[in-house]
Amino acid sequence: MNTELPDESPETGASEKPRKIARRALRPAGVITLVLVLGAGLLIGSFIRFANEVINLVPPAEIAGADGIVVLTGGSQRIDQAIELLNGGAGDRLLISGVNPDISSRQIARVTSAEPAMFECCIDIGHDAIDTVGNANEAAQWVAENKFVNVVVVTSNYHMPRSLMELRRVDSTTNFIPYPVIANDFSKIQWLQHSGSLRLLVAEYVKYMAARAHLIRGGASRDGLRSSLASADNVGLKSANMAGGD
Repeated sequence: MNTELPDESPETGASEKPRKIARRALRPAGVITLVLVLGAGLLIGSFIRFANEVINLVPPAEIAGADGIVVLTGGSQRIDQAIELLNGGAGDRLLISGVNPDISSRQIARVTSAEPAMFECCIDIGHDAIDTVGNANEAAQWVAENKFVNVVVVTSNYHMPRSLMELRRVDSTTNFIPYPVIANDFSKIQWLQHSGSLRLLVAEYVKYMAARAHLIRGGASRDGLRSSLASADNVGLKSANMAGGD
């Protein structure tokens, strides 16, 4: 008696299921979905690594052999910490970078722990920088003028990765020593569940990745200096006057 075998054994049917799934995944919509899922996974992983780097940043227990100190403005806590380092002999001179042109050394002394006499001997105020890129360029000029080799960088912990990247971009020879100010101690809170901390980290991560992408692409870059903007405005004004005269 002839018996017909079924077209597909249970084992064969089971082995066909992964193939069917793979075929569906290779369809245009499946490919796009797969790419989006992988991209989202990589982005989340990158952000988690960035957040962990920020969370694990701690000030060095001891600083030896530094020539100067640069503090990037963004709160009196940063400046107070930099002045404390200067008083402790961590550097011979301090640059406060990115100060509003309307702010004087006397006003800074009033809101910080600095003695007014310190601004005469060993504290310089930088009024030219308007952002982190400008901080890096302003600091690089100051470092070159003073012929410093080892420079302590003081800024908030979440701001440190981008600050160091910009500083090393414009000055690859100086040894920049990070001294993070723990303005936001993410290690003591559930930052993934704390909306304010999460927004702060996400915003800084976006800025960091944008700066990193620009660094990888290379090419011309703005210098973030107030003086350059003024020069550009003057050139534009002269060009407009010349065009109007014709």
